Amino acid sequence: MPIKISDSLPARAVLESENIFVMTERRAASQDIRPLKLAILNLMPTKVATETQLLRCLSNTPLQIEIDLLQTSTYQSKNTSEGHLLNFYTTFDKICGNRYDGMIITGAPIEHMKFEDVAYWPELCEILEWSGSHVQSVFHICWGAQAALYYHYGVPKYPLESKVFGIFEHRVCDKKPQLVRGFDDVFLAPHSRHTEARAEDIEKCGIRVLAESDAAGVYLAASRDGRRIFVSGHGEYDADTLALEYFRDKDKGVEIDVPRNYFPGGDPGQKPRKTWRSHAHLLYSNWLNYYVYQATPYDIGRITTNS
Repeated sequence: MPIKISDSLPARAVLESENIFVMTERRAASQDIRPLKLAILNLMPTKVATETQLLRCLSNTPLQIEIDLLQTSTYQSKNTSEGHLLNFYTTFDKICGNRYDGMIITGAPIEHMKFEDVAYWPELCEILEWSGSHVQSVFHICWGAQAALYYHYGVPKYPLESKVFGIFEHRVCDKKPQLVRGFDDVFLAPHSRHTEARAEDIEKCGIRVLAESDAAGVYLAASRDGRRIFVSGHGEYDADTLALEYFRDKDKGVEIDVPRNYFPGGDPGQKPRKTWRSHAHLLYSNWLNYYVYQATPYDIGRITTNS
């Protein structure tokens, strides 16, 4: 699919090298169609890697998508160059009058903190509240999913005895929603987190748990109207993302287990294989098709408040 992004965004060269159709702003301006408008609130410190991963997952449909990259104004990343943020990112106060067909809110490596202790928590609460009346469907990832479940429904997060870290098998436990259309009964996905939201708490709020793992817990849940999607893992990850995290912590002297079911033979000296690519692309394609493209009004100004 054609993803409309800035001509100079670093992700462009990476995606084009993988034969992914990326449409520059110049070419998109010549087409007489309404692209889907998506906002990505990128809370990850590795912003360039994360935006590239997400754009890759959004690439597998025939829909044209226009992306706005957002950062928080109350906390600025120390791991991404100021020039990159100034050139490619905007803040909520600049776009709060817009409406969007879809939005992605990423995770953040701050799970040990209470939600209220996070520097940008008040700003995130404002964005979450705004999304209910300005976005057709919001796709929340990992800590972003926990934060949204807590803000909207009061669902708590719980610390885990040990980090869920690696590639885990999941089963589809509710096959009716279109979000899991075409999924295998069992599929693989990466996790990297120290906390969890539990199925019993989620289901008490009327949210459907669609996929889970015996080892990693809830993976995928959604509101019944499809306007809020919650994913506890990281289907968007590259093949080497967990390896980079593992070796980074090892080099810092941080105690960390070898990611499970990831390195061939459990040997960190071996190159990991990406075994979750097809599932990740299908998840994002289903979300874009059934919950964004087919649900949003053509006149984007007619998006109504999420109940």
